[in-house]
Amino acid sequence: MKEIHHFVNGKIFHGEGKRTGDVYNPAHGEKIAKVAFANSKDISKAVESAKKAFPGWSSTPSITRSRVMFKFKALLEKHADELAEIITTEHGKVLSDSKGSVIRGTEVVEFVCGLPQLLKGEFSENVGKEIDSWSIRQPLGICAGITPFNFPAMVPMWMLVPSIACGNCFILKPSEKDPSCSIRLAELFKEAGLPDGVFNVINGDKEAVDGLIQNQDISSISFVGSTPIAQYIYQESAKHNKRVQALGGAKNHMIIMPDADVDQVVDGLIGAGYGSAGERCMALSVAVTVGDIADKVMEKLVPRVQSLKIGPGIDPEIEMGPLITQQHLEKVSSYVDLGVKEGAKLVTDGRGLKLQGYEKGFFMGGCVFDDVKPNMRIYKEEIFGPVMSIVREENYESALQIVNEHEFGNGTTIYTRDGDTARNFVNRVNIGMVGVNVPIPVPMAFHSFGGWKRSLFGDHAMHGIEGIRFFTKLKTVTSRWPTGIRSGAEFVIPTMK
Repeated sequence: MKEIHHFVNGKIFHGEGKRTGDVYNPAHGEKIAKVAFANSKDISKAVESAKKAFPGWSSTPSITRSRVMFKFKALLEKHADELAEIITTEHGKVLSDSKGSVIRGTEVVEFVCGLPQLLKGEFSENVGKEIDSWSIRQPLGICAGITPFNFPAMVPMWMLVPSIACGNCFILKPSEKDPSCSIRLAELFKEAGLPDGVFNVINGDKEAVDGLIQNQDISSISFVGSTPIAQYIYQESAKHNKRVQALGGAKNHMIIMPDADVDQVVDGLIGAGYGSAGERCMALSVAVTVGDIADKVMEKLVPRVQSLKIGPGIDPEIEMGPLITQQHLEKVSSYVDLGVKEGAKLVTDGRGLKLQGYEKGFFMGGCVFDDVKPNMRIYKEEIFGPVMSIVREENYESALQIVNEHEFGNGTTIYTRDGDTARNFVNRVNIGMVGVNVPIPVPMAFHSFGGWKRSLFGDHAMHGIEGIRFFTKLKTVTSRWPTGIRSGAEFVIPTMK
């Protein structure tokens, strides 16, 4: 059976940890690998490797670092199909979705290729008599990232690419459920010319997470995952004086106005709700219909959900693959059970799906609940599976209110042909990422990704300018060059003269 180890100091590192985890092919339901779990000594090895590499890498001219990024980008494009296949094998999502996620990660690399421009500071001449002031941004040191199973290429690149480009060294702890992609990224980075020790990969579970948080040589922690874990990481990292960006859960709403194009709405719901089997933090899991459009939407949505092409993600004809593990499948199914008990109307039931030839696979069909109420747990909690909730509201104000009152504030969208309504929604909605007739409003790499409320802990979103600011420290210099004997010491705080 395949063994997956760590990547430290430019090579595969077996480590001293004795514990392992199982990696599955979700389509087959079969164990395909064992992944090594790091202990404290393994983490120390990675940190020491990064510490040795940091002085040289941080002092490397930004233009030289950007040239490494150019080479890395070319290698990502060359190996995109290979990376997509690795993702699909261990995660289950369809190949096109896997490749799309690689492309979105590559776009972050593309953004940081302009690093010299991004790192430029500000300069003010004569802030006082013969005194100049300027600002510069310098790397933090050693940064760490903890990433989820649903995007094993894209999300790590949201973190590690800006961090490394800014002159930091980076330690990645990927999901133990699909770790192979991270190791391959490390190998490609080395091929691009990245010095040994600058990028290290440590596999593991909570023990590894806590080890990274508690290590005093690590300056920052980046995280994407569920809200309870995000809050834990934020609080514990702050106790250890670390800078933190921790992205949590979501319950993304689509408000559907009476004037919306129903066909466009249904296309958006199918793709954003059931793509990647709903295992996305940007998945649209709640449709809020306004007025009398609900029945029109349901008339077209239900047959589409029932006819979803479900199967192994490796098949290019498939629209939705399996869930990541048997445990997660059972969790999502239990939410469907709960929704029935809570009184929601289960219009389409995807539980118990078995596919010929893939009977052991972790498959589930698409589910649709109608008449969902805001007090139900299936509405309040993130399910992270192919389960859609339809909430019927009489008017726009009540629809906006339930979106704003939800504890999560990750993403939302509105479908309408009315510009005034759309503008009002954009201005008033209490959500970090907003779409107008766009089902998945994920910002491009030159903007920044991050929610509001309990969807983000910390002050910085990911990638874009926010990413550059997170992975650098601001230093402001005030300088005077005396040319002769001056008047002597001054005991008053400097002021304009």
